[in-house]
Amino acid sequence: MRVLSQWLIGLAVFLGAFVLNEPAPYEIFLVVIMAAFLLFGMRLTSIALSLGTLFILFNIGGLISMLTLAETTGIPLYLAVSLFLGLTSVFWCAAVEADMGRLRTIMRAYVVGSAITALLGIAGYFDLFPGSDLFLRYGRAKGGFEDPNVFGPFLILPIIYLIYGLLYRNMVLAPLRLFFLSILALGLLLSFSRGAWGMLIVAGGLFYLLLLMTETRAQQKLKLLVLGGLGVALASLVLVVALQFDAVYDMFEQRARLVQDYDGRELGRFARHALGFQWALENPLGIGPLEFGRKLGEDTHNIWVKSLMAYGWLGFFSYLTMTVTTLVGGGRLLGRKRPWQPYLICLYATFVAHIVVAWVIDIDHWRHVYLIIGLIWGCMGLEARHQRTRETSQQGHHQPVPA
Repeated sequence: MRVLSQWLIGLAVFLGAFVLNEPAPYEIFLVVIMAAFLLFGMRLTSIALSLGTLFILFNIGGLISMLTLAETTGIPLYLAVSLFLGLTSVFWCAAVEADMGRLRTIMRAYVVGSAITALLGIAGYFDLFPGSDLFLRYGRAKGGFEDPNVFGPFLILPIIYLIYGLLYRNMVLAPLRLFFLSILALGLLLSFSRGAWGMLIVAGGLFYLLLLMTETRAQQKLKLLVLGGLGVALASLVLVVALQFDAVYDMFEQRARLVQDYDGRELGRFARHALGFQWALENPLGIGPLEFGRKLGEDTHNIWVKSLMAYGWLGFFSYLTMTVTTLVGGGRLLGRKRPWQPYLICLYATFVAHIVVAWVIDIDHWRHVYLIIGLIWGCMGLEARHQRTRETSQQGHHQPVPA
């Protein structure tokens, strides 16, 4: 049964790399296995239930906001997807709490799925076979996703995980890890997503600092410093080579501008942010899911403005509480030597990068974000169980001997 559950979980994560249409195979498959796992006795601990409560409150805020509208076309489905994604986060939390070994299965499946979707994006960009333009949008690689701006960020976690493997795992698999890493790095580059590029810098930098901070061996710290320098040099070399292609150079030059025309113009991205925060003061229940885009012609492109507009103050504070709890709860565990510490470091660095980019893009329907959140909370649950076991062991050890 344990082997079957590992395969099912791995397949679910693998399917998360292919979201060309909604509902995607990922959602359909997860509905089935979530029901099956609960039917066969999956426990929802207080940590998993707390996470679920925050997501339910978030979506209750959206429901209340919807009720203020006369026209609600498309909104019930939108909120149903939001609620379902929140529940997937609870499922991933409970799955990891029940069996720490699932973390390795999840990460390996994520790497394989991301490599295949990256290959599709690369094939689309270079038009390697008939119909490969399906994996291209606006001249940018999007792999098995609807949008390059989701495809790029999806690749961040497996890139960080593969780098960890190169630094700390068995060197026998180093060539394979380098092969996967090269595919993902090229896919990320060809997504031409400024957000994804910035996220890689943030996640990679934080990941590197966390490794240095948690490493206690002087020799290993020196190795990290040397390899860090070599990694930057190698990444720079790859970028220089890629820019020798005219099509890549032209797109890179265009996308590398910090502020695009649609960012800074009147009612551009940043002006809409300011307007959204202003409207939030006047509409504590929000203005209704999807309504911001209908009014202004563009969506919020900011998760905090999105929360206020689509889910009201209730949704905003629920999402904020979830974010802060994830950052604080996960952060306090980073320095503890546990079997799940390597996974947590990779997940945490990636999550922080997503929170940073969430100021300029909506991430409330990004499936992999809910996976990352659930896994971090799952690690929090593993630590809580570890502490309970240790306390029980100590109490048993100090029990007085009967006279």
